[in-house]
Amino acid sequence: MRSEVKGRGLVDSRETCWNFFIEHVRRQLKVALCFSPVGNKLRIRSRRFPAIVSCTAIDWFQEWPREALESVSLRFLRETESVEDSVKDSISKFMAYVHTSVNEISRLYLSNERRYNYTTPKSFLEQIKLYQNLLLKKGRDLKAKMERLENGLEKLNSTSAQVDELKAKLAAQEVELKQKNDDADKLIQVVGVETEKVSREKAIADEEEQKVALITQEVEQKQKDCEEDLAKAEPALAAAQDALNTLNKKNLTELRSFGSPPSAVSNVTAAVMVLMAPGGKIPKDRSWKAAKVAMARVDSFLDSLIKFDKENIHENCLKALQPYLQDPKFKPEFVTTKSYAAAGLCSWVVNIVRFHEVYCDVEPKRQALSKANAELATAQDKLASIKAKIARLNENLGKLTAKFEKATSDKLKCQQEAEATACTIALANRLVGGLASENVRWAEAVKNFKQQQSTLCGDVLLITAFVSYLGYFTKKYRLELLDGIWKPYLHQLKVPIPVTPSLDPLTMLTDDADVAAWQNEGLPADRMSTENATILTNCERWPLMVDPQLQGIKWIKTKYGEDLRVIRIGQKGYLDTMERALAAGELVLIENLEESVDPVLGPLLGRETTKKGRYIKIGDKECDFNPAFRLILHTKLANPHFQPELQAQCTLINFTVTRDGLEDQLLAAVVNMERPDLEELKSDLTKQQNGFKITLKTLEDNLLSRLSSASGNFLGDTALVENLEITKQTAAEIEEKVQESKVTETKINEAREHYRPAAARASLLYFTMNNLHAIHPMYQFSLKAFSIVFQKAIERAPPDENLAVRVLKLIDSITFSVFQYTTRGLFECDKLTYTAQVTFQILLMSKEINTVELDFLLRYPAQTRVTSPVEFLSDHSWGGIKALSSMEEFRNLDRDIEGSAKRWKKFIESQCPEKEKFPQEWKNKSALQRLCIMRAIRPDRMTYAVRDFVEENLGSKYVVGRSLDFATTFEESGPATPMFFILSPGVDPLKDVEKQGKKLGYTFNNRNLHNVSLGQGQEVVAEQALDLAAKEGHWVILQNIHLVAKWLSSLEKKLEQHSEGSHRDFRVFISAEPAPSPDSHIIPQGILENSIKITNEAPTGMHANLHKALDNFNQDTLEVCTRENEFKSILFALCYFHAVVAERRKFGPQGWNRSYPFNTGDLTISVNVLYNYLEASSKVPYDDLRYLFGEIMYGGHITDDWDRRLCKSYLEEFIKPEMLEGELLLAPGFPLPGNMDYNGYHQYIDDALPLESPYLYGLHPNAEIGFLTQTSEKLFRVVLEMQPRDTSVGEGGVVTREETVKALLEEMLEKLMDEFNIAELMAKVEERTPYVVVAFQECERMNILTSEIKSSLKELDLGLKGELTMTSDMENLQNALFLDTVPESWIKRAYPSTASLGTWFADLLTRIKELEAWTGDFSLPSTVWLAGFFNPQSFLTAIMQSTARKYEWPLDKMTLQCDVTKKNREDFASPPREGAYVHSLFMEGARWDTQTGIITDARLKELTPAMPVIFIKAIPADKQDIRSMYPCPVYKTRQRGPTYVWTFNLKTRESPSKWVLAGVALLLQI
Repeated sequence: MRSEVKGRGLVDSRETCWNFFIEHVRRQLKVALCFSPVGNKLRIRSRRFPAIVSCTAIDWFQEWPREALESVSLRFLRETESVEDSVKDSISKFMAYVHTSVNEISRLYLSNERRYNYTTPKSFLEQIKLYQNLLLKKGRDLKAKMERLENGLEKLNSTSAQVDELKAKLAAQEVELKQKNDDADKLIQVVGVETEKVSREKAIADEEEQKVALITQEVEQKQKDCEEDLAKAEPALAAAQDALNTLNKKNLTELRSFGSPPSAVSNVTAAVMVLMAPGGKIPKDRSWKAAKVAMARVDSFLDSLIKFDKENIHENCLKALQPYLQDPKFKPEFVTTKSYAAAGLCSWVVNIVRFHEVYCDVEPKRQALSKANAELATAQDKLASIKAKIARLNENLGKLTAKFEKATSDKLKCQQEAEATACTIALANRLVGGLASENVRWAEAVKNFKQQQSTLCGDVLLITAFVSYLGYFTKKYRLELLDGIWKPYLHQLKVPIPVTPSLDPLTMLTDDADVAAWQNEGLPADRMSTENATILTNCERWPLMVDPQLQGIKWIKTKYGEDLRVIRIGQKGYLDTMERALAAGELVLIENLEESVDPVLGPLLGRETTKKGRYIKIGDKECDFNPAFRLILHTKLANPHFQPELQAQCTLINFTVTRDGLEDQLLAAVVNMERPDLEELKSDLTKQQNGFKITLKTLEDNLLSRLSSASGNFLGDTALVENLEITKQTAAEIEEKVQESKVTETKINEAREHYRPAAARASLLYFTMNNLHAIHPMYQFSLKAFSIVFQKAIERAPPDENLAVRVLKLIDSITFSVFQYTTRGLFECDKLTYTAQVTFQILLMSKEINTVELDFLLRYPAQTRVTSPVEFLSDHSWGGIKALSSMEEFRNLDRDIEGSAKRWKKFIESQCPEKEKFPQEWKNKSALQRLCIMRAIRPDRMTYAVRDFVEENLGSKYVVGRSLDFATTFEESGPATPMFFILSPGVDPLKDVEKQGKKLGYTFNNRNLHNVSLGQGQEVVAEQALDLAAKEGHWVILQNIHLVAKWLSSLEKKLEQHSEGSHRDFRVFISAEPAPSPDSHIIPQGILENSIKITNEAPTGMHANLHKALDNFNQDTLEVCTRENEFKSILFALCYFHAVVAERRKFGPQGWNRSYPFNTGDLTISVNVLYNYLEASSKVPYDDLRYLFGEIMYGGHITDDWDRRLCKSYLEEFIKPEMLEGELLLAPGFPLPGNMDYNGYHQYIDDALPLESPYLYGLHPNAEIGFLTQTSEKLFRVVLEMQPRDTSVGEGGVVTREETVKALLEEMLEKLMDEFNIAELMAKVEERTPYVVVAFQECERMNILTSEIKSSLKELDLGLKGELTMTSDMENLQNALFLDTVPESWIKRAYPSTASLGTWFADLLTRIKELEAWTGDFSLPSTVWLAGFFNPQSFLTAIMQSTARKYEWPLDKMTLQCDVTKKNREDFASPPREGAYVHSLFMEGARWDTQTGIITDARLKELTPAMPVIFIKAIPADKQDIRSMYPCPVYKTRQRGPTYVWTFNLKTRESPSKWVLAGVALLLQI
């Protein structure tokens, strides 16, 4: 730097060099800051660091327009060679359309489902990239498939061609073989003839020789030979007889029954027929059929065998028998194997012939004996000549035999060749025949693939859009986009993109075998899950699973098993694991992501590789990057709001369980418990079916690869053909089994379907329960916990033989168990909301209610600008009646009400109309229709009406408010299931824990119960306690965890860690206060959803409060005091007093001006004081007791004087001497009970206490109308919000927030008048009277307010135009204007008001007009609008001041007197001589009776009747008449409390305490 510094002529010093360097850097440095406009981060940062806006050139990247998207995609597509140029333009248009349509649907998705789905230009570029890659991949796959199939087909065709060649060759071989056969046959004949000659001559010679020998011995041997021959015949005859004995009718009949017997059997019967032929006439037909005819009559056939003439057998018969007898198979031993009867016949034939032969041999030999000697000589001569002849013949035969042997060998060789050819043909035929069906199928497949090739660019385009954009949408939106938006657009393009009609993206991205494998790995079987898995396995961006029920992660862990590296962000050493996996190319799962991801993983998520894709940066370290590396991200947040940049880097996949999917899972669970045999069979079948699909795919692949890889003359390869045959046979067997399984599966499904209603109900209940987080973020429930409740409910359901009844009992048990499980964790105010939602959903599912009627009930779309024709209905109510009357079911309702006004009035004004019968035929309407009418006529009774509706449809157990016993709930807890107490004011739930612990031996003294009250520095203590308790099986109480927000994620991990493998007695009890608003909710979802949530609120209603108050005591308490009667009476009165003051809070400011934390401690201490005082004094010190209770015990909480007066009045009414005389009524219809025992008092409450109503508190029924109406409105609003939303696309015409605010702002500035010119006004005034001073004060206050309104509105206007930087104040103002609420900065300078902005501003303008009228001439108006003052007290003081000055009375000794006139404002033309007339006051809690001039009971539903004009004048305090007067407080608004103005004494005939208890007050505004 020094040389440069010198070169510039600057002083060469360190400081100069440094400054020069910094200046140089500053000039060269270019900084690009990138901010996401989503959320409020950019806004907050800009406000904190104004330089971000003022010192930068802001380049706001708007959403890419359609043209930009089209041109970018077209540029990329031009480089894609596999797409025809003609459709590139259309594809680019479609891609742009997909992107923009997803943006539109995302807005709808946010509006309906409250889910954030973003697309960015990066998402669009990723879509193009995925399209190119998928097109290439699918093109290659398709080509490979086609080549394989074509190769297979070619092999099959070549085989057919070869078969024809082989057949021709075989024909030639057969001709040659025939010739050789003929030659050989001729030689055989010649050789045969010659051999026969030799044999014959040899035989003659032998015979001659024998004759010579025989004749020599014949004479001596004759006798001997005859005897021997006869002896030989005997065994044959016996054997024949034995053979006949084996035959009987039975086995002969059996023989006859043969349809087509073996040849051995038919030969036997033929032989029998030959042997028995009468007269030697051999039958030509010796078939089995003829044999059966011969044996037709078994008995006679058997008889003919026995009587057979064996000595005289015809020669013909014997001759014809020879071929049979020579047959080697004609043996009894062989025939036995075929038939027992046939064997007998065979043996008989053989032996009869043998006998006959022997017998016949004997006769000739006898005759020959005599001739023997004579023939001997002749024979010897003959013998010599024959021997010479034989020698010649033998020589000739030798030559012929040699020639024959050569011919035979030639013939054999030819025969072998022919056989080989025939074998090859047979193999080829087997191959072609065996694969005939494949031949057709493959040819069809090739045809389909070719068709696919032509539509590939369009098909891949659709599946790319499917994978890129649809993952985060639910089923309904996926269908809408794919079928309702994208496919129709494809068809209307100018140049249509070829696409397969009715394309299912899944068929292109996966196959049955893959899906089957996934389901075997635990993926739910519904379509949505299959789509999700398909997207996960095909997307190129890292998949991010939104998986609140943890079903997706379970599948992933099973699928990848040991190969999966599971980590969590923030866990120890997770980056090291990531680094190793990156280098090794492993699969990593990051589970339980929060909404924001550690920035250190940014480059990995964006796949920002360096050095040609070999490295990736993790933090400041470059890590090796293996291309095989894969990352899966997972979150269990139910509805995460991921930033657009993260959504662009990942493919979001919504694994949230669907109602159908859950129903199927729960059906499996219920059947598994009810019919484990069925479910096991079903499960095995499913696995088997899935296995079959996988096997079939493998077999087909093997078949093709074998066929493809077979080379050369593969037809001789018997092993190949046999393998192919086995494969084919296996496939056929599997196909058969698949069909069998389908039949079995149908039967199983039929049996399972009986249980579906129970599963459907459970699924509905889960989704209703799961939606409760919309009401309060504390209401988080997990599917895992729900499943346990579900199983226990099934176990608990009473058994029944009848299946239909059993299913109904299951449904009831499931519904009630889930109801109990859910409601114990809900606040009282939300229990009815949940129960109503459950009831409506159940009835909607069973189609028992009309959705239009339900919609009316929830929305109440009353007609506006209608006037009620009857005085007992307001205009708003009449608007509802008119809206109802336009519906078919409610036609003429408006006419009926007008026509039968008296009956309807009586019904509408009854105390509990929901319990009464509706007039006329309306009482026959359905429960929901009656609710709709009630909604219009008595909105205040709707909570009761809805409770009755629930009771009518679900049963009374759903509306009884007794809470579950803690011990029962405790049984459901476990090491993995903590108990979470949601705290309410004035209730300590941990007493129950300590009590239960004491019972089970867990106490602080035993050192196995640890109580940690969280706050600063207690986190370590808590962690140590948890670790010790998990190991030793102790209990841990963690109080007020909401105070340690930063530690809660650590607690969640700690609880999860201890949920497995810890001691089984380990328990955790957590308590926390609910967040005041959803935005400030901090308790992690994981802690909430795995816990048993319990809300411990003070009971509601007098009945529950009185029981609860009495529950603080027992029989021993009642017996402790010696003055039993007095003690019991005052104790019961105190319990009633305690219940009244606690429950009176619900009536809002009319109940108590301010809210006080009265608790059971106040009651128990008061009872102790009562005991002490009664024991110490002889008389009951009523005054002392009332003072102690009212001023100290309960009064200690009270800060407002009017509330103190109320408390005192109650005690004066409840605790007085009359209570011992049995004349005291605690409430109308509820006398103080006499002397009873403890249980008697509880029983008395149940029996005698009237129904819940304001009368029990001394209030008028109108008092509850307001809060009941609000409660009802809130109930219906919340239930409406919980209904599935269904806004359709493109409603258009939506006005933006800024436009709305700008229009309102301009209108306000236009209407706002100029400020009052105080100086000018002062100049007009001659005398500054007290009234004039008040007028000036009011003008000054009005100026302050209007100037603030004007300046803030003008500032905001400039901000919206972009001329000023938006500040947080301007933003708050904008929000307030948009939400129709009065801005905070205006409220500070204004007067108290409860109105919305519109009403407030109109009221402001009226006030300004009133002031203008008064300051016109400063004469007091005829009647003064007291509510129009910022400070009404100043005007009332001015009345006293002017009177004091006039009569010179001391101001501090004066008071105001109120006289209520009988006139209205219009009746007064001028002000009074002294004092003032004031108008527009309203009375709450009672009404003013103008005729009698006293306070009287209010009319029903007339909440704040207007007062007539009141004349106020000042009088000396000592002249004030306070007899029969009720000191009535005057408040500015219904909020009462701090808006107190004055006290007006009003006339009353009744005791003033009645009006005190009724909370009667005058209001300036309503």
